[in-house]
Amino acid sequence: MTASDEPGARRAPARGTGVHASIDAVWRLEAARIIAGLARMVHDIGLAEELAQDALVAALEQWPESGVPDNPGAWLMAVGKRRAVDRIRRLRRLDDKIEEMGRDLETQAPPEEFDVPDDDRIEDDVLRLVFTACHPVLSAQARVALTLRMLGGLTTEEIAHAFLVPEATVAQRIVRAKRTLSEANVPFEVPEGPGRAARLASVLEVVYLIFNEGYAASAGDAWVRADLCREALRLGRILAELAPGEPEVHGLAALMEIQASRTRARTGPSGEPVPLLEQDRGRWDRLLIHRGFAALLRAKKIGEPPGPYVLQAAIAACHAQAPAAEDTDWAQIASLYEVLARVAPSPVVELNRAVAVGMADGAEKGLELADALVDEPALRGYHLLPSVRGDLLARLGRLEEARTQFERAAELTRNAPERKVLLDRAASLSSPAP
Repeated sequence: MTASDEPGARRAPARGTGVHASIDAVWRLEAARIIAGLARMVHDIGLAEELAQDALVAALEQWPESGVPDNPGAWLMAVGKRRAVDRIRRLRRLDDKIEEMGRDLETQAPPEEFDVPDDDRIEDDVLRLVFTACHPVLSAQARVALTLRMLGGLTTEEIAHAFLVPEATVAQRIVRAKRTLSEANVPFEVPEGPGRAARLASVLEVVYLIFNEGYAASAGDAWVRADLCREALRLGRILAELAPGEPEVHGLAALMEIQASRTRARTGPSGEPVPLLEQDRGRWDRLLIHRGFAALLRAKKIGEPPGPYVLQAAIAACHAQAPAAEDTDWAQIASLYEVLARVAPSPVVELNRAVAVGMADGAEKGLELADALVDEPALRGYHLLPSVRGDLLARLGRLEEARTQFERAAELTRNAPERKVLLDRAASLSSPAP
């Protein structure tokens, strides 16, 4: 199944340069707002996307002749709303409210002169779309796909390419996600109270999953996928403006900005991964670091106890503040991981704490913490556990054990460049030939 085979999708004319390139850019920028505004009207994300696609096809048909309107987003929104009224009429589900809305729309000016909706209402609509697309009733994979489609404006093909899965798989996930939301009668709203906090955690998790897949690809021949990092950063920045009073939103934005600052230094000449302590810090992006520090400051100014993303951002800031690897304040990082382990306990946090303790207090103490995780079910098959143990063992001079751990880590990773680095490390520890 391709994107055009999905229910409600429309096959657009072939895109070229000039106006079609402009339409691509407008769609990427405006898709989320248009779909969100239509979803508020029809209370159905799937139908809202279909109507937005109708408006996009109308633009592809009309703009090459008429030119791109002064306010293309309002033009697309107006066409989408008119199509919504037409659709409701065709389905004979028109009630008095819809009739009144339809009469109002018919008396409006042509699309290119359509009034721009109130900015606050647009932001509210987009925030509703974020919370709906990331509803916990959906699987994590479905939430990622739907978020990239609805909020990122990515095509099914682009999402499939980013995650190295067949296009048909992504298309099916999106179709099933929209169907699940409809069948579960998930309201198009931003929840309040405890429900909002639970849903916000889901939203942030999805954005960070997207970022992590770009930052350190879980599989394939590339170590970094900058396009996914950029998309996650864009979504994080949008969230920070839509929910300015949520410290964890700013914490996630800060974390991604600071981590993304290292992108140019994270790969070598052949695309191989470069460990953090070996990176050329002169290649780190100072602008992104500055943006990250500013976002972290916004989170702290709200005055609430730090959550997981704020704490992780503070750890990233410690690295960014060190002019050279040897200047890193590992004691502070270890302390932050200790707090993080209390706030959001997980085996992965404990493994990261083992690394920090190993740097702050010596490899032996770090290895004690890492060894305690060997039987942890959640880390069974997690390649970074033997990788961390291998590094700590090597620092203690236990080279044969370290070599075995690096070989084990290489067996577990699905990323080709990372596998090569791990095997090279194992080979470097082999006993010299007699």
